[in-house]
Amino acid sequence: MTRIAFILLIISILLGACAPSPQAFNTSFPSEIDPDARYLFYLHGKIIEDQGLPAISPEYGEYQYHNILKTFAKHDFVIISEEREKDTDGVAYAKAVEQQIKDLLEAGVPARNITVVGASKGSYIAIFTSYFLKESEVKFVLLGSCSPSETQNLIDMNIHLYGNILSIYDFTDPYAGSCNELFSFSEGKGIDDYNEIVLDIGTGHGILYQPLDEWVLPTLNWAKQ
Repeated sequence: MTRIAFILLIISILLGACAPSPQAFNTSFPSEIDPDARYLFYLHGKIIEDQGLPAISPEYGEYQYHNILKTFAKHDFVIISEEREKDTDGVAYAKAVEQQIKDLLEAGVPARNITVVGASKGSYIAIFTSYFLKESEVKFVLLGSCSPSETQNLIDMNIHLYGNILSIYDFTDPYAGSCNELFSFSEGKGIDDYNEIVLDIGTGHGILYQPLDEWVLPTLNWAKQ
């Protein structure tokens, strides 16, 4: 290798090392709030609490957290998301998300421009956020939620939904189920609009691990309506 070629190789290596990761972009709560922007909160599944990143399930593969965030960011949303600490108290976390949404509302962001997307454990955090916030125009998307036992627990605690709620789950998901019972329980108590999509993919809870069009596109449509 010539001296010039060697120098060019070293420069390319150094530039590559200094270049920002393609996964690295800011998803913390914005220091300056644009009242004309659309905001999307993404609340991930528990596996990221347990493992950190990368989080890899032997059954479902890697949880593509950053790819999911980047997919939503391509559609002109301000993304608000973070890796939660291990064994995060979901109810306390929901109160924190509620306060962040209130901060957006107080800064002039219309409620209809705010969407909360929760996957697995994140969906239950979204449910409690909906209950605490009590804002009819904020939108929520529950991914892989409403297992029969958890639904009954929510009803027993008198937790009902507010706002516009979309539920999406795969028909083979052993950890999720229909939210229709919770929807019915919430009628007349603050829920404004709701819908449910049952996917026929066959990978169960694994649909949450990738930004699949089958759930991403309905989520985007719900957020933008």
